[in-house]
Amino acid sequence: MLQNSTIRVNVDGVQRYTTPLLRRTPVSSLHAEKDAVLSSLRSTERRLALDPEMAKAYCTEIQKLEVAGYVTKITAEEADKSTESWYIPHHVVHHNGKNRIVFNCSFQHQGQSLNSQLLPGPTLGPSLLGVLLRFRQHAVAISGDIKGVFHQVRLLPKDKPVLRFLWRDKEHDIYEWQVLPFGTTCSPCCAIFALQHHAQGHKSDMPELVNIVENSFYVDNCLYSTPTADEAKDVVDRLRQLLAEGGFDLRQWACNVPSVIQHLPAEALSTNSERWLTKANLWKQNLGWDDLIEPAHLRDKWLTWVREIPNLLQLQFPRVYTPDWTDNPSATRELHIFCDASERAYGSVAYLRTSDDQGHVSVTFVLARSRVAPRKCLSMPRLELSAALTGAQLAQVIQTELTLPINSVTLWSDSTTVLYWLTAESCRYKVFVGARVAEIQTLTDTAEWRYVDSAHNPADHITRGLTLAELIGPHQWSSGLAFLLKSADQWPSIPMIEVEPELSELKKAAFVSTISVNKPSLPDPNQFSTWQDLIQATVRSLHGAAAADSDSSGDAADYIEAEKLLLAQAQNDSFPLEVKALKTGQSIPTDSLLSSLAPEFDEATGLIREGGRLHWADNLDLEAIHPIALDPGHPVTKLLIKETDQRLLHPGSERVLAELRRQYWVLRGREAIRKYQHTCRDCQFWHAKPQTPQMADLPSSRLQLYKPPFYSTGVDCFGPFAVKVGRRQEKRWGVLYKCMTTRCVHLDLLDQLDTDAFLLSLRRFIARRGKPMELLCDNGTNFVGGDRELRETFNAMAPKHQELLAEQRIRFRFNPPSAPHFGGTWEREVKSVKSALRVILREQSVPEPVLQTLLVEVEGILNSKPLGYVSSDVADLDPVTPNLLLMGRRDASLPQVLYDSNNLLGRRRWRHSQVLADNFWTAFIRHHLPSLQDRQKWRKDGKELTVGQVVLIIDPQLPHALWPVGTVTETLAGAD
Repeated sequence: MLQNSTIRVNVDGVQRYTTPLLRRTPVSSLHAEKDAVLSSLRSTERRLALDPEMAKAYCTEIQKLEVAGYVTKITAEEADKSTESWYIPHHVVHHNGKNRIVFNCSFQHQGQSLNSQLLPGPTLGPSLLGVLLRFRQHAVAISGDIKGVFHQVRLLPKDKPVLRFLWRDKEHDIYEWQVLPFGTTCSPCCAIFALQHHAQGHKSDMPELVNIVENSFYVDNCLYSTPTADEAKDVVDRLRQLLAEGGFDLRQWACNVPSVIQHLPAEALSTNSERWLTKANLWKQNLGWDDLIEPAHLRDKWLTWVREIPNLLQLQFPRVYTPDWTDNPSATRELHIFCDASERAYGSVAYLRTSDDQGHVSVTFVLARSRVAPRKCLSMPRLELSAALTGAQLAQVIQTELTLPINSVTLWSDSTTVLYWLTAESCRYKVFVGARVAEIQTLTDTAEWRYVDSAHNPADHITRGLTLAELIGPHQWSSGLAFLLKSADQWPSIPMIEVEPELSELKKAAFVSTISVNKPSLPDPNQFSTWQDLIQATVRSLHGAAAADSDSSGDAADYIEAEKLLLAQAQNDSFPLEVKALKTGQSIPTDSLLSSLAPEFDEATGLIREGGRLHWADNLDLEAIHPIALDPGHPVTKLLIKETDQRLLHPGSERVLAELRRQYWVLRGREAIRKYQHTCRDCQFWHAKPQTPQMADLPSSRLQLYKPPFYSTGVDCFGPFAVKVGRRQEKRWGVLYKCMTTRCVHLDLLDQLDTDAFLLSLRRFIARRGKPMELLCDNGTNFVGGDRELRETFNAMAPKHQELLAEQRIRFRFNPPSAPHFGGTWEREVKSVKSALRVILREQSVPEPVLQTLLVEVEGILNSKPLGYVSSDVADLDPVTPNLLLMGRRDASLPQVLYDSNNLLGRRRWRHSQVLADNFWTAFIRHHLPSLQDRQKWRKDGKELTVGQVVLIIDPQLPHALWPVGTVTETLAGAD
């Protein structure tokens, strides 16, 4: 984020850096109204009202921020335009004699805070310890400080609205930060990145300055040393110029050689001393901060220590490691680490020994590290080992941080036990000792460890302590050991005594004798597609590698043994706890999947069988009474199901389950078989159900309300019928017109099945019933028997019909192919007509007038059918029928209603016909239309087809085995 979003902007002629705030992802918008921080502002104002001097200083600090361009005052209108807005409370603190305004970026409002939305980022700069260690390497020391390093890095425009605060003289003003403020979680990381990013841009021409920025700056403080004053002056000048180009003002320079910085407006750098208070004995007393120290001897020790604190100013150590005469590349530098421990503390101290070709030697204190011994009492060898570990870690840190070449490292300990442990393998010891020995052996070389007696071990002072008076005077702790000034042959050596190892720290050795039994390696069932292939591979594996590579097959006994091994492996994989319990004669767990089967362990086969309740069925085989238990998800079980299904030629799941249970008991067997058959292509071919979409909404042709009958008409032909014409017999056909909305039926007779005969029939229909708006006709091809000739002829006439009807403004529409349900309304009426004629004619030939009369009478019967439920209650209204609309009465046999002649005059004739039509539509809408709401079938929408899916296309004209298989190439969504 920083690498991609950091840019440079021109601010008052200086190219400064702009970095983003390190927001967490996903980014949560921050919103806090001004009222959220007004209470904090009023509290600050009340405190300032009691201290006018503090109030004046507060206003001065705000003005300084505004004058410097660090904050900008914005209007309320500008603040309202931003999508985010967050206000930060602030207060004043007094620290080191200065008043400083602190902005609380961790302020929470409605469960949110700015710092909770920010990431701290990685640690980019060096450690403080490393900077201090390198600062002491050379004679000339320089230090500098970047003025307000956070305020030299600008903010991106999108981040400024979340860094607002309020301040006022009279009315509160809104201020917005333009730079990184103190207090945000990511400010240190962003500022250090900008500083290092600027330096890395000059890596090719100023590599030494880039190294200083990356390794000698602790945030905004620079601590560096050089061998000569000229080098130091050059570093100061070039470093100031380099950082100034990025907007970083490096000032407050200090140097131990005044000539280095005498040309600069230098200010002395104040340093702070670290204080270490030994409170171990006081902690053990569990005293509170305000409790009186008891017993008296502890109080006396504490007061004695407190009285020595003023003498800390007299304690000094040489900053530089080596004198001028040894600060050259040819000098030999050795690092010496001393370790020691007591019952109260342990630690280590490091010294740098430098020598030149003339034999001059210097020893300088480098670093020390101490730890309070744990309250849980440890043995002295363990404490000494912990001290040795701190020494090894100290050596690692110093070698990593120093840039001076270290020629050798020597580590000293006065514990012969520890030195013995370090020469042995760490795995021999218990966890405490073994882990620390392993880490020491990783960090150091065993040959680097030497023995030193306690009298010459400076680390002994860490464990016993020194007074300030002893530290201030000449002492080996600060000036180094006398024997290190001598040659190596005069250093202490390990005494010639036999070291007794700590037997209590050794692990107990246990020896276990094992016998290797070669068991056949069974093949992986997942690698086979059939049960027979798996059995054959298992048979070959029983006879070793040679048989496995050959094509020879085993005998029947081999196949039986292979099957037993595979089933036993399947049970061990699926029921390990049950197998273990049953083998030892114990009960299986109560929550076991086999608990309902009363399982038994068959010693002869090594398999778990179902106990069941058929123990006394002597006429059944053992496998049928006690089938082998199998888990449905195991690969062996899946292969058995597949083999049984294929062997039985893909029957239903019940047949496969019955066959399997003759030998095996598959848990949830029916479910497992159906799951397999759902993926078997052959099973799907023979047993898959057709895709059934949800029943569509009624088409508009079925809902032409308040329109005349036959406004939308379905037409179909039926027949032929044999009629007598003289002494010969001829064919006649019937034609049915069906009103799609009112269910009215009109029947007519055709003497020929051609266009002219149909058009004459249509003219008679229009003359008697009125011209329809549209005619609907079936266009299917799924007709059999005697209807085929009729349908083919009628479909052949369709194009001419469409052309001629278009001239009459009648729309001629076909149903989709292979969709006979689109014409279900008239197909049902055709069936009713045929049934009525079959009952009347009884396969007799009648004259044409008789046939025509019968058709008209059947028409009357069909138009008298009630549209809906017929109630048996005499109080209910009579059901509505098509005749009510066609004839004004529900049945042609009922007498016509008589009206007075006055009612038939003038407009009352129209009123009469209008009332009859209104009565029909009122009854139709109230009683019949609601019955069409329900979906009598196809209530659920089937699974949608997807492109690329393989489907089986149902063709009623072909046997099931010959149905074609297709692939979906495109799906088209229709209104139905």
